[in-house]
Amino acid sequence: MTDTAPPDRSAVVRRGQWLTWATIAYNSLEAVLSVGAGLVAGSVALVGFGFDSLIELSSSIAGLWRLRSDSTPAARARSERIALRVIGVCFSLLAAYVSIEAVRTLLTREAPDESILGIVIAAGSLIVMPLLARAKRRVAAQLSSSALTAEARQTEICMYLSAILLGGLLLNALLEWWWADPVAALAMAPLIGWEGVQALRGRTVCADCSAPIADSSF
Repeated sequence: MTDTAPPDRSAVVRRGQWLTWATIAYNSLEAVLSVGAGLVAGSVALVGFGFDSLIELSSSIAGLWRLRSDSTPAARARSERIALRVIGVCFSLLAAYVSIEAVRTLLTREAPDESILGIVIAAGSLIVMPLLARAKRRVAAQLSSSALTAEARQTEICMYLSAILLGGLLLNALLEWWWADPVAALAMAPLIGWEGVQALRGRTVCADCSAPIADSSF
């Protein structure tokens, strides 16, 4: 029987860094386009999606710092705690922003214009984000990192937000349901807020595994 050699930890860290840099690059472009298109169309969900991209940038930077602090168990433990809190705060800020803006739009009955660019952005994220999230979850599991699991989870949530955003934009463009946009934004908030609370409490568990992976296995 052939033994399967465990992955080299440094190689896993390098793969995680590459994936995080890819996320940073994509979210930077996504943020600029989403906020710009949202301001032009008056779409709170689209602006909120762009703000999510900015917050995810902060989470990705925290995740990148965690990966660069992987040299010793002590450095890992310290970076895990700090990165997890930073990511939890990012989740919470996003939930608050989306909720406030969506309620304001419903109360003032501000109808957004059609946004073809917004529809393209949301559709593109539905393709890119699942691929990044799956690869990052694998890295988080191999490193037994709750912070990287939370960061991968935020990338996964971006996929869900893309689907919600796309639905709201299409309903507004095709049926002129102006309220679909802020309602779609409100639908984002509970999921984001819950993830923020879990991260702040340090309850995010290792992705794709039920128990921590010992460092000695690398």
